Amino acid sequence: MLLHEFLATSVAQKPDKVALVCGSHAYTYAQLAQRAAQLAVELQRRGVARGDRVALFLDNGIELVAGVFAALAAGAVFMPVNPLTKADKLAYMLNDSRATALVTSASLASVYEGALALNRSVLSCIVAGHGEGRDPRIVRCPEPMTDNSMAPEDPGLIDQDLASIIYTSGSTGDPKGVMLTHLNMVSAARSVSTYLGLRHDDVIICVLPLAFDYGLYQLLMSVKVGATLVLERSFTFPIKVLERMVQHKVSVFPGVPTIFSMLMNIDALSSFDLHALRMITNTAAALSEEHIRQLRGLFPQAQLFSMYGLTECKRVTYLPPDQLDIRPTSVGRGMPNEEVWLVDESGRRLPNGSTGELVIRGSNVMRGYWEKPEETAKRLKAGPIPGEMILHSGDIFRTDEEGYLYFVARKDDIIKSRGEKVSPREVENALYALEGVYEAAVVGVADPLLGQAVKAFVVLKQGYRYSERDVIKHCIGRLENFMAPKHVEFVDALPKTDTGKIKKTGLT
Repeated sequence: MLLHEFLATSVAQKPDKVALVCGSHAYTYAQLAQRAAQLAVELQRRGVARGDRVALFLDNGIELVAGVFAALAAGAVFMPVNPLTKADKLAYMLNDSRATALVTSASLASVYEGALALNRSVLSCIVAGHGEGRDPRIVRCPEPMTDNSMAPEDPGLIDQDLASIIYTSGSTGDPKGVMLTHLNMVSAARSVSTYLGLRHDDVIICVLPLAFDYGLYQLLMSVKVGATLVLERSFTFPIKVLERMVQHKVSVFPGVPTIFSMLMNIDALSSFDLHALRMITNTAAALSEEHIRQLRGLFPQAQLFSMYGLTECKRVTYLPPDQLDIRPTSVGRGMPNEEVWLVDESGRRLPNGSTGELVIRGSNVMRGYWEKPEETAKRLKAGPIPGEMILHSGDIFRTDEEGYLYFVARKDDIIKSRGEKVSPREVENALYALEGVYEAAVVGVADPLLGQAVKAFVVLKQGYRYSERDVIKHCIGRLENFMAPKHVEFVDALPKTDTGKIKKTGLT
């Protein structure tokens, strides 16, 4: 199956059902398919061919959604780019991928014009809004039409063709393009939507950028099961999002820990009727035990799924909600149609009850990093069957005796203090158990005696006051002495990635 066939199937079954809600506008499956077909025809008319890369530099909205399915229908590889991206980074992505087309909006002109000035691969820059500019490649996006007969030429794709390149941060500073085939993405969407139990009558809200794979898959899975997606630009204005959730009787709320922290600190939350909410899902970073307790208290009718994933394979694990009381800090076990296990530093498989690097085997595993063979070789290595490759996550986990996984740290994030290995995540969990802690991040800093000392950065909720000594004493009561922070710095906010994940780079 090809990825864009999700849309074709839902159109055939439910053409008049609302597929997408953006602001005050609602689009049926038939209308969405029509918009996508029209843009696909335009892309092919402008020379986009099978395997070409089409960059989608857009805010969450109908243009971006149509762009995903249009690029696929034209036989191209879609590249979602976060609208917060700056000109030099956008230029890097266009040049690195040798993108043939760029689909964007007039509101981002100051960025895409600067990027185009540094690029020669893009033949057409299709702009929603106006399409004017000094660069002759800039053209206006066609106005929506009601012609249902428009259809792109069949590019003859198979499921081994690339469907998407999603750029993720690299250790050297340059983003890496994760290559995902139709098979990769269909397999991932099928597995995740199956274990979540997504239904055609679900209303899913997405406040995450579609350039983030967790946000993107809300769209793909919603279209796959024939549900309705309420697409927001962000969670910047939580009250507005809550009003929309009430208005549309949202049943599924995907988020990341920073979003849930904001949600739990809204004083007026209880005034919003969110009884329709039946499922909350979390990824990007593990929720603390305290956050899990609070979320379950606020939404007792909703199932909470703790999950772990990587852009390189979309999803890896999930914890069934009935296991939350038994092992609240676990991210579960491997999802359907996938095999996961831990290995030691020599690559040897470890039994349950061990600590090691997580590896993933399955049809959801990426093809590799775009034109980066050395980077690819570090992550994709020979598997148990001759000729196959498995993904080395770069993340350290431990397992309990039943094989449930617990995140320890990124391999590069492990703190080595007093000759002991310290998991930043374990210290952060202890910090979140202190009443009044809003956010926390733990890093290792150079220390002449310890090698590395544990340092905690803490954001407190309004009205709470603690000293450094208070925090350290609290941690000593919950952790081995060598794991407790030596330094605590109170800050007003922690740096975040574009997807809302706490960014530790630069914290010293």
